[in-house]
Amino acid sequence: MRLALAISYNGQAYQGWQSQLSRQTVQDQLELALSRFSARKVSTLCAGRTDAGVHALMQVVHFDTVLDRPSSSWVRGSNALLPRDIAVEWAQVVPPEFHCRASALSRRYAYILRESPVRPSIDAGRVGWAYRPLAIEPMRCAAALLLGEHDFTSFRASACQALSPVKTLTRIDISQRGAYWRFEFEANAFLHHMIRNIMGCLLAVGQGKHGPDWLREVLLARDRNAAAPTFSPDGLYFLGPRYAPHWGLPDRTPGFDGLP
Repeated sequence: MRLALAISYNGQAYQGWQSQLSRQTVQDQLELALSRFSARKVSTLCAGRTDAGVHALMQVVHFDTVLDRPSSSWVRGSNALLPRDIAVEWAQVVPPEFHCRASALSRRYAYILRESPVRPSIDAGRVGWAYRPLAIEPMRCAAALLLGEHDFTSFRASACQALSPVKTLTRIDISQRGAYWRFEFEANAFLHHMIRNIMGCLLAVGQGKHGPDWLREVLLARDRNAAAPTFSPDGLYFLGPRYAPHWGLPDRTPGFDGLP
C-alpha cells in the first residue's frame, strides 16, 4: 500500500531535507526511523525540499510498504525513533496513483521575522531579524506586483535546478503582531531561494531603501544581480502543499497557526 505522512521539523540541526553522504538531513533521519520501525528499508519522496536551517510544519512524504499497520501505529512508532526536533504529525493510506509532489496543487510557506534593535536570543534560529523599523503598506504594495505568472529569474539561486523560472505566485500576505511579522506565500511551485530573495527585496522596501515600484524593475530585469541579497533561512517555514479534496488529506497541522 502507499502511505502518506506529514512531517514537522526544526531545521537548525540539519543540512536541509534531501539525503546527503553526511546523513545529517531530515530525510536521512526519517528514513532511518521508518526503516527501523518496519524492519526493512524505506525510501521516501517529499512534496518540497527545504534548505539547511529551514523548518517545516507539514512536509508531506509518501512511500510504498507491504506492512499493514494502523495509521496511529505509524505515527507513534516512528516518533519513538526520531530525534526530538522531527515528528510525524499524521499518517494516512492513499491510492497508488497519489504522488506527494506531482499531486500538489500549490505550496505554502511562511517567513517569521522579529523587528528589534537587539538580535533574537530565545527564538534564535526560529525567526529572521530586522533591526530597522518596517512600514507595512509599502511592502504590501511591492508584494502585489509579484502576484500572477512571471519569470522569477531575478529571485532564483544560481544552483536552482528547476526546468523553468516561470511560476505562478497566488498569494503574499503580510501581517504584524507586536515585534513579530508574518509573511505568507503561496504558489504552484517555488524556485531555489525564491522566497528568501523576495524577502530581501521586501525588507529593502519596508525600510525605505527603495520604493514599491522597484520590485517591478527587479522582476522585469530577469537578473539575480538586480535584487537584494538572499535573506536568512532562520524564519522560513514550509507550511505544506495543498491537495485536491478527493485525496482526503488534512489541510494543515496543529502548529500551522501557532507561529507568531
